[in-house]
Amino acid sequence: MKKKIEILAPARDLIGGIAAINSGADAVYIGAPQFGARSNANNSIEDVAELVKYAHLFNAQVFVVMNTILYDNELETCRAMIWELYDIGVDALIIQDMAIMEMDLPPIVLHASTQANNRDADKIKFLKDAGIKRVVLARELNLHQIKTIYDHADVELEFFVTGALCVSFSGNCYMSVANGERSANRGSCAQNCRLPYNLIDGNGDTLIRNSHLLSIKDLDISDQIPNLIEAGIVSFKIEGRLKDVAYVKNNVSYLRQKLDSYLEGPGSDKYTKASSGKCTYTFDSALNRTFNRGYTDYFVNERHSSIGSWESPKSKGQYIGKLIRTVGGAYEIENGELLNNGDGLCFINENNEADGIYVNKAENGKVYPNVLKEVKDGTFIYRNNDAAFIKIVEREDSAVRKLSTTLLLTETETGFQLIATDEDGNVSTVNLEHPKEQTKTGESIEENIKTQLAKTGFTPYTADEINIMFSQNWFLPISKINEMRRTVYDQLTEIRLANYVREEHQLVKTSHPYPETKLDFMYNVSNKTARKFYERHGVTEIEKAFELQWDPGKSRVMTTKYCIKYELKKCPIHQKDIVGVKVKEPLVLKQGELEYKLKFNCKPCEMEIWEKDAEFEIEEDHFH
Repeated sequence: MKKKIEILAPARDLIGGIAAINSGADAVYIGAPQFGARSNANNSIEDVAELVKYAHLFNAQVFVVMNTILYDNELETCRAMIWELYDIGVDALIIQDMAIMEMDLPPIVLHASTQANNRDADKIKFLKDAGIKRVVLARELNLHQIKTIYDHADVELEFFVTGALCVSFSGNCYMSVANGERSANRGSCAQNCRLPYNLIDGNGDTLIRNSHLLSIKDLDISDQIPNLIEAGIVSFKIEGRLKDVAYVKNNVSYLRQKLDSYLEGPGSDKYTKASSGKCTYTFDSALNRTFNRGYTDYFVNERHSSIGSWESPKSKGQYIGKLIRTVGGAYEIENGELLNNGDGLCFINENNEADGIYVNKAENGKVYPNVLKEVKDGTFIYRNNDAAFIKIVEREDSAVRKLSTTLLLTETETGFQLIATDEDGNVSTVNLEHPKEQTKTGESIEENIKTQLAKTGFTPYTADEINIMFSQNWFLPISKINEMRRTVYDQLTEIRLANYVREEHQLVKTSHPYPETKLDFMYNVSNKTARKFYERHGVTEIEKAFELQWDPGKSRVMTTKYCIKYELKKCPIHQKDIVGVKVKEPLVLKQGELEYKLKFNCKPCEMEIWEKDAEFEIEEDHFH
């Protein structure tokens, strides 16, 4: 049997979820009323139920994100909500907190969120053996590591393919809570990583001023889809539960077309798409035409280039060309004919800061801005708001998904029968009691009947093949043909929903040993029930979650594969031939009153960020 490969799209709300399905998503992930890691992307149970019904029509799935850490007084509310979500037909939950594994749950499938920091093969195998059906891998992994995990753990694997990147290991960023009690693990990240900082060396000299030193580019590894499938990935996830509909439709349609060309070509023998229907679009999708900070493939092919987006944490957009010159009240820009009235343009000014203008008028290759700013000739110009493109994409009919059907109209003893068979083999039959009279002319009206039956309009169906089997040239009023068509498709929708098979899995409590016996705060244990789970699996020492024991001024607030030394071309491993004069450590990030020290652990190739009063030893570089 062919393995199903899935595109998984974010849904901020019901409208976004439906748009994702229409654009070709095989599954969507959405927040419920509480406990999702984006607290301003919550949805009512009723809206999630509506999305489930729409998705299941296309054999697409709905996953609900419940990936915050939980406190003791929230556990019962969480458990009750899980039962509600199961009852409305949700396909799976995406979780971080192991307390959920201890609850009295319905037989609902559980996925381990990337917030659970899934980058170790032994721990992922543990989760699989504990009853987790799918693991959302950490973004920092490379192809070799993914393959190793797949071979060792033999569990469904999901991996991010486009969208924003957390600079920290997911689930292990405490900058936000340390600076204002807004916990990222509780769904309220303040995005301290996107702020501008000064970089100060161990001599007290400022190396870089007012730069977004922790802000990194967005992810795009869409060209690695074939390699990732071969490494074991079955679900390709788009980041962006806070993004708008245009972003979602653009990303989903782009990946749908990319994946389909692989599944219909080199992958056709082993793999197939995970849902039904075919999509048509009125726009040409391109990732850089909606929100993006420029792109990186991160570490999927090892560390090999700069990934920072230091000028600005905002959308950079699509590169247009260089500024040729400023003439009167207008700019002449390379490829300026691509620009439209209402576009937003972005450029880096002489202070090395992102700046922007709006296009009031674009004509004859000249751009007349809302404000004429001094821009140096040769400056790179980007379009970060493509007005005409967004207008097309936002239209409801810009992405349409239809299920293929075959119609057969035959006669019965007492009238006529219409049979609709869909692409998945579901069959709907309608009988019409009607006197059989020949046409007045004695000629066939078969073509007229086919024309009426083909009018599937706003239904989710197309009639790709229509057959009429009459023994004589019977007459049928148009009103009756239309009535039969409407009824047969209404019934088909009910049949498809009734025939949808949701995977179920009843959790059974296990006691196999956890790979570690001591857990520090980075395991985010924030309630007695999660503690009980780990203790039953052989863990003897468990530190409280950071949120429950933070030591102001002295804590490690982030661990990351991103490295400022590497960005500065001062890495003693990867850039030893060009390092030149070493930087004097400790390096310090300063933003107003905020101050952080950087620690570089070169052996695992990681950087740590500590609060200003923390003390640690600086490792000497002993690399040959």
